[in-house]
Amino acid sequence: MAQYLEALSKSVIEGDMTGVTAGVQAALDTGIEAGEILQAGLIPAMGEVGRLFEGGEYYVPEMLVAARAMKAGLEIIRPLLVQSEIKPAGKVVVGTVKGDLHDIGKNLVAMMLEGAGFEIQDLGTDVGPDEFVAALKEDSVDLVGLSALLTTTMPMMKSTIRAITEAGLRDQVKIIVGGAPVTPGYAEEIGADGYAPDASRAVSLARQLIG
Repeated sequence: MAQYLEALSKSVIEGDMTGVTAGVQAALDTGIEAGEILQAGLIPAMGEVGRLFEGGEYYVPEMLVAARAMKAGLEIIRPLLVQSEIKPAGKVVVGTVKGDLHDIGKNLVAMMLEGAGFEIQDLGTDVGPDEFVAALKEDSVDLVGLSALLTTTMPMMKSTIRAITEAGLRDQVKIIVGGAPVTPGYAEEIGADGYAPDASRAVSLARQLIG
């Protein structure tokens, strides 16, 4: 059975979507459970993709292709994971803040987190503070990820954190921020729990904060 999971991981790392979907189906057909496919196939593969990125061997395009391939495999096993009541690593709400329509970085963070076993609610782009608050009220959320690619929309991160605080929800969630103009100092200044410069380190930070 190990060879099926190794082949599946290799397909994810290479961004081979057809290979991933075929690999997941082959693993299921041989009796490997969905949880094992996730824990021993998809998650380690995305961990390796993150390592290759941090080592300078992979760049954003390679990460995106690998993440999309992983997501295709995850779509097949998700209903089975729900049926077998396998708990996600945590629930994460992500969105690009109000006034900002950039989504490549946010999408990559969402896919990498999903590949690491987190449940993701992606609110999209141009998301107002009230929309983040509504999402937190609606469900039990562990982590919020705020993205901004423009210096002009960065202050909206502070407004969003303030809105979450005023709604009495700040103690219930950890908040991380990211995007090209964002810095660790700015994250600290606005009261975020952490800053991630890229999708790979967003996963590490999420694991660290959620424990």
